[in-house]
Order: sequence, then C-alpha cells, then structure tokens
Amino acid sequence: MIRKRNAGFTLIELMIVVAIIAIIAAVAIPKLMSARISANENAAIATLRSIAAAQQQFQASSSIDTDGDGGGEYGFFGELSGTVRMRIFDGTGPAASTTDDDILDPPFLASAFGNVASDGTDGVVERQGYYFKVYLPDVTGAGGTPGLGEDPAGGTKAGDIGTWASANCEIMWAAYAWPVDAEKTGNRTFFINQEGDIASFDNRDQSYEGLGSVPTFGAAYDNTVADSMEEAVAFAVMGFTANDTNIWTMVGN
Repeated sequence: MIRKRNAGFTLIELMIVVAIIAIIAAVAIPKLMSARISANENAAIATLRSIAAAQQQFQASSSIDTDGDGGGEYGFFGELSGTVRMRIFDGTGPAASTTDDDILDPPFLASAFGNVASDGTDGVVERQGYYFKVYLPDVTGAGGTPGLGEDPAGGTKAGDIGTWASANCEIMWAAYAWPVDAEKTGNRTFFINQEGDIASFDNRDQSYEGLGSVPTFGAAYDNTVADSMEEAVAFAVMGFTANDTNIWTMVGN
C-alpha cells in the first residue's frame, strides 16, 4: 500500500517566508514613506503657486474693492473659491455683503478650497497632508502691519470688516503650508507672498504641525524690525533670521 504525502508547508518553510516578507517590508516601507512625504511637499509647493496665480487674477479683476478707488484687493480662500460672499464697498467704506450676487462666479480657486476648517482662531484648508492658511494685512500702525486670518467659516471675519485696511490689501498677502502630521504627511513648512517667491523651513523639530502649532502671520519675515507683513522675507541667503527664530531658505523654481 502506497501512502500519499499530505500537501502543505512545513513550519520551517513558513518561518522562512515570513522572514523574507519582514525583510522586504523593512526595506520598502521607509522608501514608501519617504516617497509619500516628497510627493506631498511637492504638491504643497504647487498648491502655493496656484494660490499665488489665483490671487493675481483676483486682484487684477477688482472683484473686491472695499474703498471704491478702482484698485482690486486680495482675498481669502472662501472668497477666491466662490463659496462665501465677498466683502464690498457700501458707498462709505468696507462692508459685509447681504446678497449672493457677491459670490464670485466663476471662482479663481477650486471649490475644495472653500472647505475651510478652524485652527482654533482662524480658518485653514487641508490639502494632501498639508494645512494652508492665508493672511491679509490689517491697518498699518506704529508697530508695523499685522496680518489678519480668515474666518473659520470662510471669508473675512465680521469684526475685521469695520476697520478693513483696503489700501494694504491691494498690495500684500501671505500664505503658509505646514504638515498635518510631521514626519508622516510632510516635513518642511512653506511660505509665499505677493512677490511669488517661496521660502521653506526644514521643520525638523516639528515647530509647525497640525492645528496645535500654526505659523503666525509674521513667522517667515525679517526680525530686524517689527513683526510686520511689509518687511522682507527672511531668506537665509540674505542673512536674515526670521521672526520665529528659524532659518528660511528659498525654494527653487
């Protein structure tokens, strides 16, 4: 009588297979994480450039002109994406709109940028592992020109419209991008303003991460003068140290 051998793997064979899979995973997973981080960072840079292009078109179209002088002003995400009413000129000064006729159509940014969330104080937008935040300039005072964040519901905060710096908003804006989860969705933090040059900070200490550590409006500006949006960006190549005490470098085109 011939006995048939039962088909299957021995314990040793299974252990060898598991060991091989573990080795492959140990090599592949870090590379996949690195590739994901690199892709997200490149996407963040591209998004900032898209925001800059949208701001230029928006300002040139005079879609917002809260002092009625014919000079267009820059906007927040909600206004640029056509998801909230834009601020208006009511004949005497800046005012909140009361009609949907003042919703931008067609918008200069994708409607996804209208999905504004709160960072606890202002509005931010999440895209591909990064948070994005726009600052527009307030009235210039003795201490310089501070920045105003977006309403958590999108657009301009109701409390800011009454003292809106129309003239400053015709010439200045800034935006930051920082990782949702540092070392997982991205590493570097990025900055751009009306000049179109992009600066980056390596963020190895996770200074900026998630909604708990958000860049202030003046974080990337030169700290040799007051914390102000009208000052130079603190590019290391120019010998500046930024207001946030970090070293910012220029991102190549």
